[in-house]
Amino acid sequence: MQHLEVESPESLRSVIKCFWYTSIDFAKNQSNFEVIPDGYAELIFHFGSHCSIATSNGLQPLPSPFLVGLLNQPVCFHSTGRLEIIGVRCFPWTVFALLGLPSDKDGVRTIEHPVAHLQAALTELIQAGQINEALATVAAYFLAAQSPVDPNAVLQKAGAAMRNANGTLPVSQVAAAAHATVRTLERKFKQSAGHTVKDVSALMRFEQVRDQIWIDPNVSLAGLAHELGYTDQAHLSREFKRYSGTTPAAFARRTKKVKQTIGDDFVVFVQA
Repeated sequence: MQHLEVESPESLRSVIKCFWYTSIDFAKNQSNFEVIPDGYAELIFHFGSHCSIATSNGLQPLPSPFLVGLLNQPVCFHSTGRLEIIGVRCFPWTVFALLGLPSDKDGVRTIEHPVAHLQAALTELIQAGQINEALATVAAYFLAAQSPVDPNAVLQKAGAAMRNANGTLPVSQVAAAAHATVRTLERKFKQSAGHTVKDVSALMRFEQVRDQIWIDPNVSLAGLAHELGYTDQAHLSREFKRYSGTTPAAFARRTKKVKQTIGDDFVVFVQA
């Protein structure tokens, strides 16, 4: 497996966290992978093997690109052979405005957008092994297409405060940091992200717990609960199971096994 992340150009950093590339070869008995929730939305281009999502009606093929919004639970995808992915990691309060799409709460959605015209050029670069050039091509598209973003806008200030506190701030403090009333902030945030400030903050905190367990499966959960503002360890465990479908202890055991296979890089998915 290969994984690479490239920071966004400075003028895009309030909108896009980073651009990333991952390749993975799936054996016949390892063709499923699970996307774990976090505090970001991802625009996903895929190359090589097909990519499908598991639904109640079976596997549904996904076009390239597709959008993974905020998730409330893990989502299972399917692929075989070699799958290569380029992702655009966006903040949930900016992704819909960036793409000119109406906000909603769909976890995974297909989209019709001019950015899809990049697929052919990206495919050629990926096949030639020019990964950095492919990432630069996607970044250049958004640099050329971006509309001016007011760094003093309510959502930008709110998002910065939430990121800096890893989702631990109550809504009233996020509103204060954004120089807005709670009502105004909640209205603007719901319009832009499709979710409330509380929803996104909870996912940010979960992401921190998830990442810390990935880094150190033996990390103190009581310590994490205190650090991230949970009421206690039991509260952390309930929230973790809510988003991951498993307990922190079970995730830690699984992490140890997975890291032996794919190494220390935590990407947006874990092989099932």
